[in-house]
Amino acid sequence: MDRDDGPRVRVPEQRAPEQPGTADTLRFTVLGPVRVWRGSELLPSGSPQQRALLAALLLREGRTATANELIDAFWGEDPPSQALATIRTYASRLRKTLGQDALVSESGGYAIRVGRGALDLTLAQDLAAEAEKARVAGDRCQARTLINKVLGLWDGEALASVPGPYADNQRTRLEEWRLQLTETRLDLDLEVGCHAEAVSELTALTAAHPLRERLRELLMVALYRSGRQAEALAVYADTRRLLAEELGVDPRPELGRLQQRILQADEELARPADEPAPAPAPLRPAQLPATVPDFTGRSAFVTELGGRLATAEGSVMAVSAVAGIGGVGKTTLAVHVAHQARPHFPDGQLYVDLQGAGARAAEPETVLGSFLRALGTADSAIPDTLDERAALYRSTLDGRRVLVLLDNAHDAAQIRPLLPGTPGCAALVTSRVRMVDLAGAHLVDLDVMSPEEALQLFTRIVGAERVGAEREAALDVVAACGFLPLAIRIAASRLAARRTWTVSVLAAKLADERRRLDELQAGDLAVKATFELGYGQLEPAQARAFRLLGLADGPDISLAAAAALLDRDPHAAEDLLEALVDTSLVESAAPGRYRYHDLVRLYARACAERDEVAAARESALSRLLDFYLATAAGVYALERPGDRLVDHLEPTEHAGLAFADRHAALDWLYTEATNLLACVRQVARPATLRRSVDLLYAALDLGESGANAKQYEAAAVTVREAARECGDPRAESRAVMSLANAHQLAGRFDHADQEAEEAMRLAETAQDLLALSWAANARGIIALYHNRHEDGEAFLNQAIDAFRSDGNQPGEASALCNLSRIHLATDRTGSAITLARSGIEIYDSLGHALRGANGRYALGVALTQSREFSAATAKLTEALEIFRDSRQRLWEGMTLFRLAEVDVASGQPAQAAQYAELALTVLRGIGGEWRRGNVLTVLGRALAGIGQTGRAQVCWNEALTIYDDLAAPEAGGVRSLLTGISTH
Repeated sequence: MDRDDGPRVRVPEQRAPEQPGTADTLRFTVLGPVRVWRGSELLPSGSPQQRALLAALLLREGRTATANELIDAFWGEDPPSQALATIRTYASRLRKTLGQDALVSESGGYAIRVGRGALDLTLAQDLAAEAEKARVAGDRCQARTLINKVLGLWDGEALASVPGPYADNQRTRLEEWRLQLTETRLDLDLEVGCHAEAVSELTALTAAHPLRERLRELLMVALYRSGRQAEALAVYADTRRLLAEELGVDPRPELGRLQQRILQADEELARPADEPAPAPAPLRPAQLPATVPDFTGRSAFVTELGGRLATAEGSVMAVSAVAGIGGVGKTTLAVHVAHQARPHFPDGQLYVDLQGAGARAAEPETVLGSFLRALGTADSAIPDTLDERAALYRSTLDGRRVLVLLDNAHDAAQIRPLLPGTPGCAALVTSRVRMVDLAGAHLVDLDVMSPEEALQLFTRIVGAERVGAEREAALDVVAACGFLPLAIRIAASRLAARRTWTVSVLAAKLADERRRLDELQAGDLAVKATFELGYGQLEPAQARAFRLLGLADGPDISLAAAAALLDRDPHAAEDLLEALVDTSLVESAAPGRYRYHDLVRLYARACAERDEVAAARESALSRLLDFYLATAAGVYALERPGDRLVDHLEPTEHAGLAFADRHAALDWLYTEATNLLACVRQVARPATLRRSVDLLYAALDLGESGANAKQYEAAAVTVREAARECGDPRAESRAVMSLANAHQLAGRFDHADQEAEEAMRLAETAQDLLALSWAANARGIIALYHNRHEDGEAFLNQAIDAFRSDGNQPGEASALCNLSRIHLATDRTGSAITLARSGIEIYDSLGHALRGANGRYALGVALTQSREFSAATAKLTEALEIFRDSRQRLWEGMTLFRLAEVDVASGQPAQAAQYAELALTVLRGIGGEWRRGNVLTVLGRALAGIGQTGRAQVCWNEALTIYDDLAAPEAGGVRSLLTGISTH
């Protein structure tokens, strides 16, 4: 495991799009080099002077240019004596290229007559006009799309290399228009909430155009909305100083007013001034589950709740909380009412199952992240903390009319951050507990159905003919079900699927099989009886599948995992699962995925406890663990060919999945992340402990990528404690090593070193070469971060020896690349480059793309220090593409940081600032504060290099606070930077 700080979110390359036309259609470009195509064939455009004639005629858009006008365009006030003859020569050559019909002579001059769509400039003008119409109409998203299309038509500098005063003037005009379009698009970015993404581009633009105040204004707003108030104010100070020095003037009044609003922490400035733009479908969420077609009764509740929602507009916020026991129909009622109320909430409906009845209720910050994405907020703009997410959520909903359905809530504390809190929005909550501590909520207690409603629901499912013939027996059935809708639905579904049964048979079975579920209150007695009935009528294989599948802790289960747990082939497993879906005992979450209702899962586990011996239960979970371990090991092997880690894992008796390529493998790993880590925690007990630890080890991408870092760390803590209780040093060494890795990736280097030291001690006791080699490697890179270079070199040499003893070439390459960093830190640049290249050579010989990127990262850092900047940029760019492709956000972000370092060192501060801003965006929430301090430091250097010293000072002050809090040695360097800036 190479360790370091590890997303350039690049602006896509802009190419001139194909314009419509036939194969013989002439097409021209002036927003870049002057070129002409016939169909897809690029035609010769001649000498620079001939291109100047072509450009002059094209820019007149079909109007005739006289000879005198063309002479002025070419030579201005000093034409040669043969100017007219020269013009005629160029025109003759151009006519041969374009054809007689395209270039015409008239009135002593020339004109090019082609369709309006044949020239990229006229196409750009038409698109820009459409964009302005869309913006005036309030459709900001469409306006942004159109302006991006316009900007995408540019291919470098307009009229590139075309000589003459006319071309010079037109180039200036077109560049100004391009800048105006860019400002408009950035303004739209801020209006739709893409402020975090805009900071990087605006930083580069203000460096390129330091006196352009509109760009400075947009940058101040973008920084302020990104929570960087001090930097926003520093931009104003830098602008005021620059204008005074260069022009002897003050900033325009608009900039001064913006500064005052930022000083006053103006809440209105923190969001777009107008209502959000009409959004495309993904930005107008429609997340309500489907309502049941046979919804029955509850008319009083439907009217009551529907009335509350219908009058939500104009009130502060309508909150209705529906409470009742499990299975009483809370979700069904809420979904039905929500669907009826949709016309009152035209801006969308949000839905979440808060899993309040389960062992792990949904975290509010996770739910808020999902809601913000559904409302169109970019990942990079979503804050880290619960309070910040809740504030952004409320701001995003302000001015909208959105219904939020919070299903299966645990308590009021869980849902408070999820409430909109703005007029026009409403929240509908369901929970097993009464929300008496939810201020202002309209409380609804949902009881069981009345006998008439219960019978009506039963009849709709079973059929009027069968129920009509045995009405008394049907009444007995719904009474035995306790009049609970869930119980009635399950019982009725069983009867509907058994055409040979009578209603009386069903009633008798219910009467005979009443037993309680320990987990349920007395009021849930009928649910237990109904589940017993449904379970008792399953075929033996179906019953076994039902109870065993309920043992798995994950929120759902894939078909392949279910097949492994049941020890069936996938086709047989699918038949069993679909049969359970048909009986309403299992839900189909998505094609190939299945889940239990929470009550049904409890019952399934009770059945397993009752009807399966302990050995059978343990075997089922063991098979599931085997499946996850074998598949995760396969993913690891595809990502890291030649790595011996997979040879040190515990053997499995059951095979995992095979993948066609590494992308499919990574798709599986990240899709199954929650279930896989839940399995790690669940089976961390003596019989399966080692495989549990090894599954965590094989799935280290989940921790390294940053996507599931917190879950990964929690699982590592669980298996470490289990290993200690079992007294298994091998399992404990690997668990502790996984935890050390989690600490290191989060920037907690002291904790990481303590855990890695413990892992080494345990690995030596257990003679576990795998954990020993990786622990030594980890301690080496951690020592680098602590500036203990001698210790780091010793650990890394120990790691190299251990990897070589194991025949683990990728491990050896990792340690070599890390040792390169030690050599670099001790001014042995030449040997640092040699070591990094040695590591890359090993990686490349094995086809090891991901770790090869780590090697290129190390080499890029070394080449930067040796001032081989072009080579450093090339290696880091190669690494960046691989990290992106492998979804390694941490490494992606740190590679952007290293690219910024290259550009600072090579005297390109504007590009460095853009890279550093992108690094901050990608590393948001991952990598820890120390790495953030490093990025802020290099960003400050870049900003100082482009004259934005006030903003640089803000970045360095923030970095200094981070370093001081961590007692990091980098604090001294930042203090020197601040001292230097204060003396100027």
